Order: sequence, then C-alpha cells, then structure tokens
Amino acid sequence: MYDLYPLKFSPIFKDKIWGGQRIHSVLGMDFSPLPNCGEAWVVSGYKTDPGIVENGFLAGNELNELIEVYMGELVGEANYERFGNEFPLLIKILDADDWLSIQVHPDDELAGIRGIGSGKTEMWYVMDAGPEAQLISGFSQQIGKDIYKKHLENKTLKEVLNFETVNKGDVFFIPSGRVHALGPGVLLAEIQQTSDNTYRIYDWDRVDVSGQPRELHIEQALDAIDFTVQKSYRTDYPRVKNVAQPLVECPYFTTNLLDLNLPVARDFSSLDSFVVLLNTEGTVRVEFEGGNEILKPGEALLVPAINEWVRIYPDQSAKILEVYIDPADKRVA
Repeated sequence: MYDLYPLKFSPIFKDKIWGGQRIHSVLGMDFSPLPNCGEAWVVSGYKTDPGIVENGFLAGNELNELIEVYMGELVGEANYERFGNEFPLLIKILDADDWLSIQVHPDDELAGIRGIGSGKTEMWYVMDAGPEAQLISGFSQQIGKDIYKKHLENKTLKEVLNFETVNKGDVFFIPSGRVHALGPGVLLAEIQQTSDNTYRIYDWDRVDVSGQPRELHIEQALDAIDFTVQKSYRTDYPRVKNVAQPLVECPYFTTNLLDLNLPVARDFSSLDSFVVLLNTEGTVRVEFEGGNEILKPGEALLVPAINEWVRIYPDQSAKILEVYIDPADKRVA
C-alpha cells in the first residue's frame, strides 16, 4: 500500500433558490453550468455526494472508499472506531443572495429516535459580508412552545428571533436545536457534522421555479428546538497573528484560526485525528513530507492522521481554518 498524503477534492456545487455568484466572482470557482451556487462542498463524505480526490496517485477515488482502505491512518483510530467508514465532517462554502429558510437541526438523540442518522451541529466563519448583512441565531426573548406556535401561525416569528449584523471574520456556533437563518450578502465557511437533517420552519412565503412553496417541517421541528436564550450568540476571539487561535471546541469538531503573514509550522503528532485546512483568504503553500500543495481561497486540504506535520507559507497574508476531531480534547502544540 502506498503512503498517504494530504488530499484535495474536486468541489461539489449546489444551486439553491437563495444562492448567488460570489463563489465564482470572489473565490474564482467555476460552477457552470449552474445558474447560481449556494453551496460548494469542499470536503464531503456524505453518502450521495462523496468528495473525489483530485491530486496525487489517489486521484479519482472517493473519500469514504479511502477510509475503508486506510481506516485509522486516514481519520485517526478513535475517529474510525466512532464513525466507521463515513467521514464525520462536511466542509462547505455558502453564498447567500437571499434569506435561507428559518430552520433548525435535530441533535443526535432525536435523529436516532427518528431513524434519520446523526444530528447536525455546525459553525459559521464569515469570509465576506455586504453592508448591513444579517443572519439569525437563536431567540431574542424567552418564549415557550405555545407562544412560538402563535407567532408561527401569525407569521410574526421574526419578532422573537435574534438578528445579528455581521462582518468579515465573525464566528457563530450553531449547535443542534438552535433556530437560525443566513441572510443575503454573506459568504461564509461552514463546518458541520455529516448530516443533511434540516427542518424548515418558515421560508419567507416564497415559491420555487415551479411556483410551489418549499416543504416545511413544522411539527418535526417542534421537538428539536432549544428555546434557551443566550447572552451572546457571537463567538468572540482575539485577533492574533501567526498563532492558532481557538474558535470552537465541541464534541463534533475543534476549529482554530490561523491568521498569517509569516510562515508557520504545525505539529499534529499528538492528535489522533485528520486535520482539514480550509483557506478562507489569500494564497498559501502547504508543505508536508514528500510534497506540497497550493491552496487558494475556498480550497481545502485533508491532512491524514499519520501525517504528523505541515508548514504553511502565506503569499503575503492568509487566513486558514484548521479543523479536527480530538476525542482526548488535547491541544495542538
């Protein structure tokens, strides 16, 4: 068996009723012949849309097929024991030209009860935002199911939702159960569990290309919603250069930000996990044992668990999201 090496994947493009053009105009990705692109899946083990390797001798292979062959060497022994042959994270770029539906995702327990696989916890890192761009995260006031249902019936739900004006570099953690929606003018990176379990609560009374409203999941969503009001829904973090800055640590993923204007070396030898490097800004060269890869904005590199180190060389400046699953909750040195 040949040695593993960091893998790049051909992006999977998704046209959406709310999608825009910035995945092409800002990131330079060609999603033709789609009329728009709401999502680019840059690392995916999702069963119906698996990522296909585009670099090196493994080019043409599906990610989950490689996990079957390399197992813990690719994803880490603990991750392989936990998730088997399915890659546990889905890494996306989202471009909203209109409001996404107001929605919620079930947690693992509810998804298991309903026989629909895993729940969906996710996070957002804002790569670009237009003037006064907004998103919804959680509730603005404490309510219960009865008041919630009245607002839903009266189409006044937005009166009790928390709207956030967003800027480039903002971070939002969206655990399962939190009602949320992405607004127009936002380009972001999304890190999530490998799951497509979404309950639409309200879709702004719009219709699709055939003139029909999209399906809502009012009853299914009711038991999934967490009505707890948070003091803050935005994740604050120090803006420090050339140091791995923690953004989110949860049982499903850990995400650090590398805001670079100098080369950095990253030592992953203490991790029992793959590491995904997602470039959100600038251009970098990633050096590893036996080779190197160029990452442009919107591109990702999956570093196998057996690869113990990388060196990252920014072209002037760059911002990289570093994502892994650490069951021991150890820090990268």
